[in-house]
Amino acid sequence: MSRQPRAFRLDDPNVAGGSIEVIEEPFDAIEAADGVVVPMSERRRAPWTGILLSALSGLLVLGLGLTLQNLIVELHAVAPWLGWVALALVVMAAFAFLALVWREVAGILREQKIEKLREAAIDALAVKDHKAAKGIVGDLANLYGARSGSAKGRARIKELTDEIIDADDRLAIAERELLAPLDAQAKRAIAAAAKQVSLVTAVSPRAIVDVAFVIFAAVRLLRTLARIYGGRPGLFGFLRLARAALNHLAVTGGVAVGDSLMQQVLGLGLAARISAKLGEGVLNGLMTARFGLAALSVCRPLPFIREEVPKIGDVAGELVNRAEAATS
Repeated sequence: MSRQPRAFRLDDPNVAGGSIEVIEEPFDAIEAADGVVVPMSERRRAPWTGILLSALSGLLVLGLGLTLQNLIVELHAVAPWLGWVALALVVMAAFAFLALVWREVAGILREQKIEKLREAAIDALAVKDHKAAKGIVGDLANLYGARSGSAKGRARIKELTDEIIDADDRLAIAERELLAPLDAQAKRAIAAAAKQVSLVTAVSPRAIVDVAFVIFAAVRLLRTLARIYGGRPGLFGFLRLARAALNHLAVTGGVAVGDSLMQQVLGLGLAARISAKLGEGVLNGLMTARFGLAALSVCRPLPFIREEVPKIGDVAGELVNRAEAATS
C-alpha cells in the first residue's frame, strides 16, 4: 500500500531517520552568470577637451552679453522706447534659447533611457534576472503609456504582472505586445526610404544630387525611426543616434556581405546587365535599407528576443525584383 504524502518540520523531534542534510540549489542567475567576463573600467583621463570647450563657450556667452548690453544702452540713449524694445527682444531670445536647451536635454535623457532599457534587458536575459525583467517591462509600458495603439498591449502586460514567468518569457511578451507593431512601422519606413533613394538616384542627372539626397533620406529615416520607438531627438541627440547607428553598421559588417540578398545583388552584375544608373540606384537603395536596419537596432528599446531580426530582404527585396524584371 502506497504511503500518502504529508508535511513535517525539520526540527520536529518525532521525525526519525537520523540527521538530515539540506542542500540549497544555486539560483538560475548564479548558474547563468558563471563564467561571464566582467569588463574592467577604463582609466579616466583629464577632460581637457571638455574644459577647453567650456571655457571658450563661457567667453562667447560673456562677449555676447556685453555686446547686447552695449547695444541696449546705445539704443536707449538714442530713444528710450528703442532700448525697451531691444530689451524685450533679448528676453524673448533668452526664453527661446532656454526652450531649445531644455528640448535638447529632454531628448538626450529620453534616448539614454531607451539605451539603458536595452542594456538592462540584455543583462537580465544573460543572468535570467526575473526581478529586473519585471522592472524593465514596467518601464517599457510607461514609455509607451501615452500611445493609444499600445493600450491593449499594456492591459495584457498588466494582467501578467503578478504571474510567475521566466525573464526571457516576460520580456518576449512585452516585445510581442508593445514592440511588434512598432517594428512593422519601422520596416515600412525603411522600405519606403530605400525605394525613394533608389528611384531618385536612378533618374538624377548629377552625382552631387545623389549624394545630397542619400544624406537627406538617411537623416529623415533616422529621425522617423527614433520617433517610432519613442525618442524625440534634437540636434545633439540626433548626432548621438547617428554615431551609434554608424558604429552599429560598422560592427555588423557594413554592407552585410554574408546576407543572401546582398550576394544575389552582387552576383547579378547589375551595372553590367542593365543601365549603370539603375544599378547604382538599386545599390544606393540597399545601402539605405542597411543603414535603416542599423538605426532600428539602435533606436529599439529591447533586443530581438523572440521576434525575427529584420533583414535586407524584408525591407528592400522589391528592389532586386525590379532589377531582375528589367534584365529579363
